[in-house]
Amino acid sequence: MFYDKAKIYIKSGDGGDGMISFRREKYVPFGGPDGGDGGHGGDIVFVADNNLSSLVRYHRQVHFRAGSGKHGGKSRKTGANGESLRLPVPVGTIIRHAETGEILADLTEHGQEVVILRGGRGGRGNIHFANSVNQAPRLAERGEPGEEMWVTLELKLIADVGIVGVPNAGKSTLLSVVSAAKPKIANYPFTTLQPNLGVVTLDDYETMVLADIPGLIEGAAEGVGLGHDFLRHIERTRVLIHLLDGAAQDPLEDWAMVNQELALYDVALEKKPQLVVLNKIDLPDAQAWEPLVKEAVTKAGFKFCSISAVTGQGVRDMLYRVKKMLDAAPRPKLFVEEVAVIRPEIDEDVFTIEREEDGWRVRGKKIERIAAMTYFEFDATLMRFQRILDSMGITEALEAAGVQPGDTVYIGDQVLEWSE
Repeated sequence: MFYDKAKIYIKSGDGGDGMISFRREKYVPFGGPDGGDGGHGGDIVFVADNNLSSLVRYHRQVHFRAGSGKHGGKSRKTGANGESLRLPVPVGTIIRHAETGEILADLTEHGQEVVILRGGRGGRGNIHFANSVNQAPRLAERGEPGEEMWVTLELKLIADVGIVGVPNAGKSTLLSVVSAAKPKIANYPFTTLQPNLGVVTLDDYETMVLADIPGLIEGAAEGVGLGHDFLRHIERTRVLIHLLDGAAQDPLEDWAMVNQELALYDVALEKKPQLVVLNKIDLPDAQAWEPLVKEAVTKAGFKFCSISAVTGQGVRDMLYRVKKMLDAAPRPKLFVEEVAVIRPEIDEDVFTIEREEDGWRVRGKKIERIAAMTYFEFDATLMRFQRILDSMGITEALEAAGVQPGDTVYIGDQVLEWSE
């Protein structure tokens, strides 16, 4: 089975906690703080790999987590960083946010990498909080939690030329004749259940990649038959070979129907350079149809030729015509030229306050991160957190909203009791 879609959960590593520690040695009075920093969490990195052809791995395993950073130690020892998780995907994979559908990255070349989730930074040890006033701080930070999300992976094959047509038009046979590809071939509809790629060599050094797209039938753009699952693989091709079955009852009707399905799926597909090829010209029925098809196709402004994929008649000339069209066709504009995570900038200082049944909920990227990195079991760090609430205006906003002593305040995963 050809796996070209997957939905997976990814989580970057948590940062390690900073250490609260004091240097205590027999001959070193007033040694001072020596708590080290926590290590950074590992990133989630996607890598485009030419050796992969499907997303089958991400159907067998759905959850992926990077390594977390180690906690800081005594004697100013910094914890080890968590190991980043590198996830290989086929070239042509688009990564989307599962909830919003937002495109995060488009991997179009072998070796391209993109960091989708950054690991949490390590918490600072108490060595960073010492000053002339407080020379023995009992202050440190917990590690920043890693990010998590569900993403969808969508594979769009990258080929120069796409071969389209109705079932049994001879697409797989043509691909097997002009390249080393060995698709399954049989004389019944929907023999091809997945796209097949083949490399065609011309003049010993000129090459082009052809994709055999499973047969399209009426209603394919709405999900009828197999076409809906594979129409997207035509999007990245630059030229189309529209193969007509010369032995069909009405090749012209088939040609019009497939063009309509292409346009319904994406109007840009209908405008791609298209060479209309009448196959099975070795048969009497195809020979009878040839002048009628040629007249209709050329009148509509398309290029035309006839071949027999079985005997090889006209195939070489067709390939040279396709190569000429390919050289003249513009390269497709891919989503990103430089692989990068595309996300809107978020003002971290912005926060909101909502009334809930059992308390108040404070939301905001910065304050939630600070809450997650605070040691609430120590009075010094608790007072520091209170000063941050004051400086960010959250205290004033809560009081204006009507918070009362004894009310519960939720910030991220922290549950706090409000007091004067």
